[in-house]
Amino acid sequence: QVQLVESGGGLVQPGGSLRLSCAASGSIFSINAMGWYRQAPGKQRELVATISGITTNYADSVKGRFTISRDNAKNTVYLQMNSLKPEDTNVYYCNALIATMNLQERTYWGQGTQVTVSS
Repeated sequence: QVQLVESGGGLVQPGGSLRLSCAASGSIFSINAMGWYRQAPGKQRELVATISGITTNYADSVKGRFTISRDNAKNTVYLQMNSLKPEDTNVYYCNALIATMNLQERTYWGQGTQVTVSS
């Protein structure tokens, strides 16, 4: 069984910063792509950023403000969020494409962490 556990969300003022973390644990053989998505109430979940190897990809709305990184030794992905705006307020979800020890590969999701940007 595989789990993704997120942390680091919270309340921050506009212009502030937060760092989200997501640690994968369990019967992991390998982790391929990892990423962050976000979803506001009543809206579809949208991609924020992904990382696969050294290749990163960002939504246009966060380019230049957010940075995704990964620590392979810790099976952890990070999202550094700077210059936060009220429209960044969302529940942020971690996502990972993981092959387990029985070589079954599938996508896993974290439970979500709330980020609120407000003065």
